[in-house]
Parts: sequence; structure tokens; C-alpha cells
Amino acid sequence: MRLLLVEDDRTIASYVSKGFKEAGFAVVHAADGPSGLELALGESFDAAVIDIMLPGLDGLSIIDEMRRRQIHLPVIILSAKRSVGDRVEGLHKGGDDYLTKPFAFSELLARVEAIMRRATASPETTTLRVADLDIDLLARTVTRAGQRIDLQPREFGLLEFLARNAGRVVSRTMIMEHVWDYHFDPQTNVVESRICRLRDKIDKGFERPLIHTVRGVGYVLKSLP
Repeated sequence: MRLLLVEDDRTIASYVSKGFKEAGFAVVHAADGPSGLELALGESFDAAVIDIMLPGLDGLSIIDEMRRRQIHLPVIILSAKRSVGDRVEGLHKGGDDYLTKPFAFSELLARVEAIMRRATASPETTTLRVADLDIDLLARTVTRAGQRIDLQPREFGLLEFLARNAGRVVSRTMIMEHVWDYHFDPQTNVVESRICRLRDKIDKGFERPLIHTVRGVGYVLKSLP
């Protein structure tokens, strides 16, 4: 899951980024309005957390421009403004939720997960299934053939990305950008090492492997006949 964070307060940005990364998100941070808008218009994200008071361009203007261009990215507005009028304006501008500062990270995480669920029309989005592998996105649990598999947050994020693209080959670049919070570095082997660990947990001990390498292209999660 890939999150856009637009926040100029370094302390808040560091706190929020750390929390989301620990929860398995890849976080892309913008410290001002113009760069936040550029990212929102030019890259793919699963959700965004946007502050209102930003240098260069305010958060409501970012959201307004996104909606004008038919970008339906789920957005939570962060703001020190607490009045009913401010909250109503933020929602009318296209925000999906509004959270006032100070806030507890656990509440922000819950709200982000909620707007992501609401943004998907399919009722199956709370669970993903590939062959005998079941992923519960709400409880963040994984079972295969009824056997519980314990994953670290980053491993869960990697498996979720593969499962959301089940049957489709995803490249190392796509994995790096959606599961980690930086762009592709041809010198790193982080994808290969995490895929190897994930294979040990998902495929080891089962008759049919689900995680397959497509040499020179990437990886695919599927059940072969």
C-alpha cells in the first residue's frame, strides 16, 4: 500500500511516516503544497494524508485540483482548525475524512484504512484469496490451507501487493515503488531477499508453489496446474 503524506511540520511528518512504515505502508512525503500536488497528479497512491496549512499551496487547493482532474484518491485532511465550518469546508472540497491536530496515530491509521475500504466498490476487498491462500486485510492475517502464517508488516505488504495483482507479473520497480518508500535502485537486492523470505513462509511445505519468478521480468502470485 502506497501513501502520500503532505505535511510541512518535520516532527509530525517523521512521526506519521514512521508509524505507517511500521504498519506496512510505503510512504512518500512532500513538505510543501506544490510538490504535494505534483506527486498527487503524477504518481499512483492508495491513500493520501494532507495538511491544510502548507507552504506555496494550501491543502484544500491540492484536493480541489485533484478532484477537478477526476483523481479519486482517498484523502484524509489534517488540520489544527477545529471548527465545524472548517471541517465542512474540507469535506466539501473533496476530502474523505478530517482529523484535527493533535491526534493519536492509531486513530489516523484506522481512518486511512477505513477510507481505503470505502473507496473500493467490491465487497471482496477485505479479503484476498489465491488458491488455498487467504489474506484478511482487516485482521492482517494470512492462512494457507487453514494453516496460520505469521508475517512481518513489510512481508504482509509485499504479499498483499502480489495478491492484488494475482496472475499478473509485477516488476522489481513496481514492487519497490508500492511496497517500499523509494524508487528503484538497480544495485539493491532487497526485493529478491524479501521474496525469498516470503517464499519460505508461503510455499515451504506445500505441494504447489504460489510465488513464481519470471526471469528478467519480475514475480507473479498464482497457482499453476
